[in-house]
Amino acid sequence: MRTALAEPDGLLAAGGDLSPARLLQAYTQGIFPWFSEGEPILWWSPSRRMVLFPEQLHVRRSLDKVLRNRPFRVTVDTAFRQVIEACAAPRDGAAGTWIIPPMVEAYCRLHVLGIAHSFEVWMDGELAGGLYGVGLGRMFYGESMFSHRTDASKIAFVHMARHLAGQGVRMIDCQMHTPHLESLGATLIPRTLFLAKLKQSTLEPQADSMWIYHFDNEPS
Repeated sequence: MRTALAEPDGLLAAGGDLSPARLLQAYTQGIFPWFSEGEPILWWSPSRRMVLFPEQLHVRRSLDKVLRNRPFRVTVDTAFRQVIEACAAPRDGAAGTWIIPPMVEAYCRLHVLGIAHSFEVWMDGELAGGLYGVGLGRMFYGESMFSHRTDASKIAFVHMARHLAGQGVRMIDCQMHTPHLESLGATLIPRTLFLAKLKQSTLEPQADSMWIYHFDNEPS
């Protein structure tokens, strides 16, 4: 990663394609694509990486009440395309989205191959929120999340972290710092430490039950 730029932080390369082989090669080296419509494909490896060590997940009291008292259902890999398209949809106050159609199709191909996965939150029979990412070994690379109902993405994130912790996942890549992720226990670590932990985690085999999950919350 010596060629990664300091400004903009972590820009490593431009060009290439979004084939499954290239994406897998990138992720195993701690590199991810991030670009906008009209730009070449840009590849990034920031000097500091936002990650969640699952055992450090922090659930505030207010969110814990939501998790206990609101009716919802959580599933895995039942609506991947719906989740990524919802993540790609325009958001209030945002100028655009980096999840452009070529990115949607690229990750849908990874999903068909059993590499990209989604966590879905359902309320009143409708998709209320969720997230998607890439799973390699005992490592999960979170890409994006969305909410159509208050706290739905937080519910997805907490269930994702708790489930993957139980499956032996060592680290969840959150890529960039946000106050929201920090409030959930994620922290910034240097690139060198991230790459060392990534190498260890991706070499470990996945548990057979890694992507099998269903949870119904039915408060009394």
